[in-house]
Amino acid sequence: MPSILFLEVDPQDREAILKHFPDADVRSEALSGQELISACSGINVVCCFIYSRFTAEVIRALPDLKLLCTRSVGFNHIDLDACRARSIAVCNVPDYGSHVIAEHAFALLLSSLRKITEAKTKVREGNFDYRGLRGMALMGKTIGIVGTGKIGFNAAKIAHGFGMRILAVDKCRVLELESQYGVQYVELEDLLEQSDIITLHVPLLPETAHMINAKTLKLMKPGVIIINTARGELIDSTALLRALEDGTVSHALLDVLEHEKDFQWNEKLISHPNVVVTPHIAFYADDSTHKMYTESFLSIDQWLGKRQITHQVSVPTVVCDLKGVHALARKK
Repeated sequence: MPSILFLEVDPQDREAILKHFPDADVRSEALSGQELISACSGINVVCCFIYSRFTAEVIRALPDLKLLCTRSVGFNHIDLDACRARSIAVCNVPDYGSHVIAEHAFALLLSSLRKITEAKTKVREGNFDYRGLRGMALMGKTIGIVGTGKIGFNAAKIAHGFGMRILAVDKCRVLELESQYGVQYVELEDLLEQSDIITLHVPLLPETAHMINAKTLKLMKPGVIIINTARGELIDSTALLRALEDGTVSHALLDVLEHEKDFQWNEKLISHPNVVVTPHIAFYADDSTHKMYTESFLSIDQWLGKRQITHQVSVPTVVCDLKGVHALARKK
């Protein structure tokens, strides 16, 4: 029986893993470098999350590794070229719950605009005075959705339910969003100039890194609200902090940060009164977490049974004829 290792497992998920794979080694920690190499030595199958980084150096040091499953959509923590050179199959979970991430974006938005935290604090102090708690309605506001993949698609559906005007930018148009939800695809510059709220739902790629920067921030409406539940590196944090201080950005609602988990690096941004940060929990709901494991189990079972692996990572063939973010985001 091939050896199987699960990394980054919460205690409440351990039982489900051992029920399916009784002989698996299950660990709670995320590992990197030599610690990761030592843990994976002699292991054939590894199932991890996003904080265990399988660099080329790590991959080269694991001659027994045959299958690497990440319980995430993204796989930029895995060196795919190194895996390909060693014929290591890499699997992900393409959609463990895109709706829960879209829901979290709106949870951040609604709790901030309707001053839920401030209201809670007042009431706990015995103060039921509504003054100072005036919120902002979503109906009629313009939301700009950057990226209309599965998560952006769900964000558009929610925004439509609130009666918002919806702009979107992507390389590829989703026709159902246009016909059923009134989404208007525009160029990035137009989206930045017209949106009251901008929410990011694109992967971290060379062309999207720091797509929100000093240049693009200057194009936005004064008092714009920025939501990021995708990847922290999409935003130049230093430029964002300046924009918050000068009022260009009224609120930054962030589930992800540059240099994530480095509190000192992010302290000024986190402590700004108009910034709300959650610790990368947009994905972390009951049904999404369950699917992360069941889809990973499926990939491992398919590999063990020498069947085609449904979720093996490969580069898709798509036809995309729109500008996307590349043209504007990289001009600095």
